[in-house]
Amino acid sequence: MAVARTRCVALVGVNGHIVEVEADVGPGMVGTHFIGLLDMAISEARGRVRSALINSRFDWPDARVTVSLFPASLPKRGSIFDLAIAIAVLAAAGAVPVQRVAEPVFLGELGLDGRVRPVRGVLPAALAAAEAGARTIVVPSLNAAEAALVPGLTVVPVVSLGELVEWLRSGDLHRLPVVADVASLNPDDAPATGPGGTHLGAGEPPSGGPYGRREPDMRDVIGQPVGRKALEVCAAGGHNLWMLGPPGTGKTMLAERLPTLLPPLEPDQALEVTAIHSVAGTLPTGRPLLTRPPFTAPHHTATVAAVVGGGSGGLIRPGAVSLSHRGVLFLDEAPEFQTRVLDSLRQPLESGEVTIARAMGTITFPARFTLVLAANPCPCGNSGTPGHPCRCTPTARRRYLARLSGPLLDRIDVKVRIGRATRAELLADRHFTEPSQVVAERVHLARERAAKRLAGMPWRSNAEVASAALHNDFRLSAGALAPLHRGLDLGTLSARGLDRVLRVAWTLSDLSGKDRPGEPETSAALAMWLGVE
Repeated sequence: MAVARTRCVALVGVNGHIVEVEADVGPGMVGTHFIGLLDMAISEARGRVRSALINSRFDWPDARVTVSLFPASLPKRGSIFDLAIAIAVLAAAGAVPVQRVAEPVFLGELGLDGRVRPVRGVLPAALAAAEAGARTIVVPSLNAAEAALVPGLTVVPVVSLGELVEWLRSGDLHRLPVVADVASLNPDDAPATGPGGTHLGAGEPPSGGPYGRREPDMRDVIGQPVGRKALEVCAAGGHNLWMLGPPGTGKTMLAERLPTLLPPLEPDQALEVTAIHSVAGTLPTGRPLLTRPPFTAPHHTATVAAVVGGGSGGLIRPGAVSLSHRGVLFLDEAPEFQTRVLDSLRQPLESGEVTIARAMGTITFPARFTLVLAANPCPCGNSGTPGHPCRCTPTARRRYLARLSGPLLDRIDVKVRIGRATRAELLADRHFTEPSQVVAERVHLARERAAKRLAGMPWRSNAEVASAALHNDFRLSAGALAPLHRGLDLGTLSARGLDRVLRVAWTLSDLSGKDRPGEPETSAALAMWLGVE
């Protein structure tokens, strides 16, 4: 009997930290002791690990067993450490060679019967293992494809503790199916995102006959040319959108089709987005890599923790703003959300990340998303609609829209009114609708123009350009700025609003193929920013 060491990974937010798991089996009062700033799930691991070993026909050491997780100052949570603890104990007891367990990183939860169960956060854990110089990582078989996204790692998928021990004893890689050095998956295998944040198979044909599920398309939206144009502008520049209109006018349809206009995620973005969903446990089964922008639509009863992120007992999870990273966050019936929830969006809209502070420490999640708000004009939804008298009092109407605070609306780049279309408008507009693929091509060309202009700078879209750069590197002519100066003089435009309008003007210029915005682009951008006010 001796001291054995192996490795695992502790997750703090979406960042992984290597943890050294030491097991000492020696003389003393028989018992099992865990040390190293552990949470309840790890403290309970002694029962899971002991039962898993016994039911896998391995003896539990009849001695004093001490398990230490280093560094002791790093908080460790969850059942991801079960497999590493079990292997360290077996090696310390002499059941497997000590030298064979020192290099690999072991991730997984153990069932009482010895099965190795999948865990959350395998992708960020594998990234941390690769950065620490690990060459081999042992993961549950259901997490193998996710871990294989990291280049330079030999992934060993296991189903049970027994087969893993046999592999460690023999050293024969052919005993287990090994996935070696897989850097990426075919983008065609990645999931598309559908309404409500659900994932649809890329290239998957509609199921269930002519009325089966299929991916949303812009040609489905008829009678709302202003809304379709607003979506194209927001997709081209990454701008936030507010749609105001009575029920049944297509606000939700428009929002659900915004992801179909966005370009696929770049490789580094795809890994970043996938890591967030891995930690949250929302990766679809069998599709480990997200290559399309996510779409998240929380219910209006969602809490601040559900939208921004949080949790109790030291277990902090990403919220809807982080699950929408590099994609779209849609708040339908926005005035029905709690005021605290709406105002909590202001900080991530500005910084592109959300920081959650708790007594145990501070965790930062990425949160750079496109915000889409939809609202009725009043509680009954009929205000300003011909033939449908509004039943709300003036006080009720003011109170309803006042839930969307001025500082929040100041961060919305494009505001549009969506009205009810007549039968003649619906029939006429059928000839002007375009499929998402056609609109997405224009968006792609506009983003390419912006990318060339922003080459060598830390921004990828017009919506991300800093204020200083707008007024220095990309300063417009006096004639182009004239409409905005009038807005500042009249008080209809704030300093933050000025920057928002300039960003939209650059997007309109990119869509029209111009080198720089002129007075028509700045006037149109100002009209979009004022929109429904």
